[in-house]
Formats: sequence, C-alpha cells, structure tokens
Amino acid sequence: MTRIHTVTETRIGQLTLVAEESELVGLYIHNQRHRPAQETFGFSDSEPFAEVISQLGEYFEGQRTDFDLALRLTGTTFQRRVWMALREIPYGEVTSYGEIAQRIGQPSAARAVGLANGKNPIGIIVPCHRVVGAQGQLTGYGGGLELKQHLLDFERQISRGTFPGA
Repeated sequence: MTRIHTVTETRIGQLTLVAEESELVGLYIHNQRHRPAQETFGFSDSEPFAEVISQLGEYFEGQRTDFDLALRLTGTTFQRRVWMALREIPYGEVTSYGEIAQRIGQPSAARAVGLANGKNPIGIIVPCHRVVGAQGQLTGYGGGLELKQHLLDFERQISRGTFPGA
C-alpha cells in the first residue's frame, strides 16, 4: 500500500499526518515518543488531507468535539481494543488505565493498557491524552506531559463553555 503524508501547523505545533489509500493511519506530534522513522511516511502530498486538516482546525478552534474520519488502526488485537476504547472517552473527561482495562474485559491489564496507549498511532483523534493514572495524576504522553495538560485543560474549557471565543 502506498503511504502519503503531510505536515500541518496547529496551535500545538506541527503535526505529521500519514495515510494509506483514503484512511488516516498516523497523526504524530513533532518529537513524539514512538514516532516512526520519517522514511516510513511515504511521499508528501497535502491534497488528500484536506478533511483531516479541516477537522483538526475545528477541534483547535473549540468547534469540534468528535472526529468523523476514516481511520485504520494497525496494531495487535489488544492494542486495537484499547484504541477503540479510547475513542469512547467523552470529550473533556478523563479515565484511568485501570478503567480502560475493565472496559475491555481485562481488569488486571492496566500496565498493558498504558503501553498500548503510548503506542497509539493517531494521537488527538484517538484521544490517548484523556487517560490518567489511578489517582487522577498525569502520566506519560508521547507529546510530553505539558502538552497533555494543555489538551485536557483546553477540552475542559470548551466543554464548560469557558474557552475564550467559545
């Protein structure tokens, strides 16, 4: 399958978008942990990403709380189950690794959920930033804890109607 990519500028910096055919397979924050090598992204072409870029723009303007895009999540069966559970976390809310483990029917797999969460290939759209530790503490995030806190605060402000311009 042919991969293509583009880089788009957002409020949080550059995001690299990667697609195969018409499905988004990657969204990577600049300097993200577990970011694949640049040569795996394929050739550069921004045209196929117009809808992704539009929806991300709406998200960062506080006008979109859910994404409607064709995604292909490639990973193990366990990872895909975790990533699907992430998509069910309501906008502006958080859940814990243990709660995700419960949701997917593996209550003792909180650590494995954390590892799968960290390898999420489509950040923001598959909202791994909404997962926190058991006591509500911020834990690892591929884009850094400061960015994770920023995204959580941003979503809370939007959901409460306190974001300037909302």
